[in-house]
Amino acid sequence: MPIPYAWVWAQSEGALKLLKLPKLALVLGNSKYKEAPLRNPANDASAIAEALKASGFDVTLRMDTGKADMMAAVQVYVQTLAAKKCVGLFYYAGHGIQLAWRNYMVPVDASLGSTEDVQTQGVDVGDLLRGLTKAANPMNVIILDACRDNPFGSLKSATQRGLAQMDAPPNTLLAFATAPGNVASDGDGANGLYTENLLRQMTVPDAKIEDVFKRVRLDVRKRSNGAQIPWESTSLEEDFWFQPPKELKRLSDEQKAAEFEEELAGWERIKDSPNADDFYAYLQKYPTGLIAEQAQFRLDQLQKPKVEAAAGANGIKPLASGTNRYVVGDKYVYEEVDRLKSGAVSRRTLRVIFASNDRVEFAGSKLVMDQMGNLLQNQFGIKKPGILKAPADIALGKRWRTAFTNTRPDGVVGGETYWDYRVVALEEIRVPAGSFRAFKVEGDGADRLRGAQTLPDERLASRDSFWIDPLMMIELRGELEIRDKNGKIKYHALRELVSYERAPR
Repeated sequence: MPIPYAWVWAQSEGALKLLKLPKLALVLGNSKYKEAPLRNPANDASAIAEALKASGFDVTLRMDTGKADMMAAVQVYVQTLAAKKCVGLFYYAGHGIQLAWRNYMVPVDASLGSTEDVQTQGVDVGDLLRGLTKAANPMNVIILDACRDNPFGSLKSATQRGLAQMDAPPNTLLAFATAPGNVASDGDGANGLYTENLLRQMTVPDAKIEDVFKRVRLDVRKRSNGAQIPWESTSLEEDFWFQPPKELKRLSDEQKAAEFEEELAGWERIKDSPNADDFYAYLQKYPTGLIAEQAQFRLDQLQKPKVEAAAGANGIKPLASGTNRYVVGDKYVYEEVDRLKSGAVSRRTLRVIFASNDRVEFAGSKLVMDQMGNLLQNQFGIKKPGILKAPADIALGKRWRTAFTNTRPDGVVGGETYWDYRVVALEEIRVPAGSFRAFKVEGDGADRLRGAQTLPDERLASRDSFWIDPLMMIELRGELEIRDKNGKIKYHALRELVSYERAPR
């Protein structure tokens, strides 16, 4: 690809290498079904193909394809990615069906009368993912605008709505037009609601790919009054742009701090607002910012009545992300093992004595949280904003960034602490409180200490691993290790849930 840019300093060598690689796209649009034809997929696919060509992709466009042609196109696409090791993008618009937790794209020549027909006549998305994993090209984007309602007669009672949740393979961003188990609008205009907004955001200069999809999510959510919320799972390690900036620069510590202070100032202005539009505007400005997850949760709380009303009218499955996690009377007992003090064991009981929409207090403790589970205050001071451990829409492949400052009881304000988290597994674990199926989260943190705490240039590096129950949204087990700039362990503890009592909801 020709590069008319003056690269001053790349954020990483990997991002620069990606932008220099050839880019290949396969775009499929199926509209002309014998049963339940669709209006917009053909328009969507054509428009996406043109947008990708304008972004430097070599595009193969296939319209209204039967199974044999779809599979042949996918095979050639995967083989080319493997041979050329280029950036890949796959886009599909049309009918999609989930069966036994597997997702199938529906060819136009399919005649689906039984679940066996889905397996034999559909094109398994899992086969595409396995092919891409084997191709081992540096990066892939997979976009499935295929979450429309199942129209195939007797299959309606045998299959679930929309598509099933999937975890993105390595170096892949996997995007759905709506949340798993829900359906997407075919749109009232020339394009479907999801693709209409994707086309607009792809043309925004300097927007990183994750910012593009976050903004699409917001646009679609707002237009649908919360009834349709797009979904992504990502394992990307490098930044990528459809419209790259003219130069990439690495931010200094001071520039990072200034950006965080700007985000925080904006958050402080709106955090108590009853107006959902304030949070839409904030998230459009900082779609993958350090306080974006807190803003998303507050938006969920404000829009919950609208979403529930839409669910009742249209059979939509509402997300539980705006639901309060704590009520008065909840009690959680944790056991902590201090691995730096010969395995000393201590117990801590957390009993909720006050709970509002934005504040949760515990008996006999300086601990204060909010309903998202953010830590607002403890014995070490007040956090601004709260420390985020479990985002509202936690799922396999979910990644998020967060930051906070701590004001100590003596009034000293510390430097910024930055965390990067990722959901790495959904697995069975056993703790003293019982056996659970839980999300495993891993996080890496860095403290920029200043003021009276320590020397201005000192750093603390942290590693946090913990397991979150997806129903109660509480921590079941966690292990935190903190090291100083010389690698010496300053803190190392293991904590587990011993017992819990949940008050009636």
